[in-house]
Amino acid sequence: MKIRFEKLQALGNDYIFIDCVRQTLGKIDLSLLSKKICDRNFGVGSDGLILIESEKRTRFRMRMFNPDGSEAELCGNGIRCFSRYIFESGLSRKKTQKIDTKKGVIKTEILSSSFEKFFVKVDMGKPLLEAKEIPVKSKQKFFIQEKIKVGKKKVLATCVAIGNPHVVIIVKNFPEDWKEIGSKIEKDKMFPKRTNVEFVKVKGRKRIELRVWERGAGKTLASATGGCAALVACVLSGNTDPEIEALFEKGSLKIFWDKDENHIFVEGPAERVFSGVFLFRNP
Repeated sequence: MKIRFEKLQALGNDYIFIDCVRQTLGKIDLSLLSKKICDRNFGVGSDGLILIESEKRTRFRMRMFNPDGSEAELCGNGIRCFSRYIFESGLSRKKTQKIDTKKGVIKTEILSSSFEKFFVKVDMGKPLLEAKEIPVKSKQKFFIQEKIKVGKKKVLATCVAIGNPHVVIIVKNFPEDWKEIGSKIEKDKMFPKRTNVEFVKVKGRKRIELRVWERGAGKTLASATGGCAALVACVLSGNTDPEIEALFEKGSLKIFWDKDENHIFVEGPAERVFSGVFLFRNP
């Protein structure tokens, strides 16, 4: 089967987009497709697969699959790329969109639409802090600056859901084994749906720096939902103001937690990389 695709990236977080509005995938195994097409040695290579589908209520639905084949609830960098794709491909000429996701309806607004500078603002919705909603197994109602055992050591962490679950660990310096720690926490039994893990270095009241271990993908260069979770954790611990610049390895995002409305907003770029055709054999 020949599948047309386009690759986009946001701060190095790269995604393969398949337009399911203008081409039909049929009854193929989407989990297997994601594993194969995201493979950086034997496929196209990416941090995830995103499907653009029609939806009656909002017109568009975004489905996102991780490289391990699991389906994610939300992807903050991916939805900015989604906004650019539907705008530039002719699917919609509106600069504001309501996009359906597994988490719910997400609102996006294109702030700048030149080819070189394409910026999108996203209303990421309300952060969830109750342990049962994240979910995380805990005797506490909220998991804020609580200890998590990782091998023989313990780390202080805050758990937040921004559509998907996150564990935020505030550090003075990034530990050399942060990827190993992230991998262990991701699959810990206390997280029924597994979890994303962010290591956060506070650089001031308005700046933080992150390293990201993403559920189902491993080390990634950036995560918008992770940046939002990190902001919430930093505000709750008294480390930052509610409006910050989140620094990643290849760029930054502006993130604002509107405490009155209890919504988090993200602003950042989305860039096109290339398009092509993937040959897929459905077993």
